[in-house]
Amino acid sequence: MKSDSSGDDYYNLLSALQKSIRGSDPDASIHYLARLIKGGNMDSVIRRIGVIAAEDIGLAHPNALQVVNSGIDLALKIGMPEARIILSELVIYLATLPKSNSAYMAIDDALRDLERNNAGDVPKHLKDAHYSGASNLGVGGYLYPHNYPNSYINQEYMPENMRGKEYYKPKDNKYESSIKAYWNNVKNK
Repeated sequence: MKSDSSGDDYYNLLSALQKSIRGSDPDASIHYLARLIKGGNMDSVIRRIGVIAAEDIGLAHPNALQVVNSGIDLALKIGMPEARIILSELVIYLATLPKSNSAYMAIDDALRDLERNNAGDVPKHLKDAHYSGASNLGVGGYLYPHNYPNSYINQEYMPENMRGKEYYKPKDNKYESSIKAYWNNVKNK
């Protein structure tokens, strides 16, 4: 069995671990975790488990980040061989949670726009207006959302050339469906 901690096989195992968790297969996930543990480079495994919590579980279960962070901290404090139990629990936990990559997709979409020089100017009402002369420059007019029902007021936040651009596209899971329902309700009042 190949289980080197630095070669191609190791990176293939890291990839297989993440893809098995993403695919909601706890048994395959544990199999690849065991092979990675045998390989001995736990730093990469720990980093990958943290990335999986954000990239693949994401907003479908946002508390996964806290759970994984706590588990990783404990695994690092305890060390091997007992840390394997904590890592196993984390991997099974992640594999069996609902999945969402909406946060990952949103930030990558925004970064692609910046690479295309689509940043645009910050709207004047969002610019810092605390200095004297700001109003002479047309800066100001921000409406403080907490002064309005549901802490929401319809005002433009995107640069003019980006108006209507949607980066965050909620996935169809319990948590994000509740976010979507809440925002549809607030924005349509």
